[in-house]
Amino acid sequence: MKTYSAKPAEVEKKWILIDAEGVVLGRLASHVANILRGKTKATFTPHIDVGDNVIIINAEKVKLTGKKMSDKKFFWHTGHPGGIKERTMGQILGGRYPERVIEKAVERMIPRGPLGRAQMKKLRVYAGAEHPHEAQQPEVLDFAARNPKNKRSA
Repeated sequence: MKTYSAKPAEVEKKWILIDAEGVVLGRLASHVANILRGKTKATFTPHIDVGDNVIIINAEKVKLTGKKMSDKKFFWHTGHPGGIKERTMGQILGGRYPERVIEKAVERMIPRGPLGRAQMKKLRVYAGAEHPHEAQQPEVLDFAARNPKNKRSA
């Protein structure tokens, strides 16, 4: 019996649409990372990009558990003396680019390297409900209905 190994020419990629409204961030990010890697397919091959394209809408309405909205802080340094800056998760979600919260959460769950960068290019995140990918006829995935823990009520 031989182990199946997918060839890049044999890979069939679908488009999946996920609505992030009211969904817990970490649960969403881990599932999206699995879809991008191709781990949800029977033909998963670790060294080949077999994952699907993912579109996430309503990124600004994603939820966090506990007090992460106010307590989770991100730091960076400007390079100048005393130039340490910080921003809370709530400030990022309420700011100019709320889609970066989901992008970074998924990016940190994908392996680093050329294959991981190729897989991240298949992720498209939009802050609102509109997206320009209707021509690809994305398959809608109701992530919130899969498990009661996926949706945050309060």
